[in-house]
Amino acid sequence: MYEYIKGRIAELTPTYVVIEAAGIGYLLQISLQTYTAISSVTETTLYIHHIQREDAQIFFGFSQQKERELFRLLLSVSGVGANTARIMLSSYGVEDMVQIIATGNVGALKSVKGIGAKTAERAIVDLRNKVLNVAAVSDAAPGIFAEVTENIDEAISALTILGYPKSACEKVVKAICRENPSLTAEAIIRQALTQL
Repeated sequence: MYEYIKGRIAELTPTYVVIEAAGIGYLLQISLQTYTAISSVTETTLYIHHIQREDAQIFFGFSQQKERELFRLLLSVSGVGANTARIMLSSYGVEDMVQIIATGNVGALKSVKGIGAKTAERAIVDLRNKVLNVAAVSDAAPGIFAEVTENIDEAISALTILGYPKSACEKVVKAICRENPSLTAEAIIRQALTQL
């Protein structure tokens, strides 16, 4: 419903910001990454994630669309709520979090306050393929990594149907996509066939 808010920073703390736009002050919860990104400016544009509850409407603000996309992915993991996702993004930057999940670094995730071993493992299992290229997402194309994930899944599926082992296919396809996330599924398959 809300995409972004642009306005003057009326108040800023490491956990929230008040942005004045058209005479209204909007309170947005933020991560330390966003705090750092906007701490030296007087006006900013923040991308919004809106959570509506029976007793509250909460806005989360992000300086980059890719941070918001990762926040939304983290929310999809059972046991990870909005505040936990924000703490995770405050503990690690987007690229670091992507690396931690993609490499299955349970220890690093467990070090985040509120994340136990089971939740860390679940986040890795649920998001490993989905976050693979989030660090490569440009701010102009927020939905790109859903598309990249689709291409990866399609390529792996096609290669396994051709008789290649799934684990080898996953490794090769992910390496190809890391270097060039904009490839179509067809182009990924062609390149993978030369490496398998």
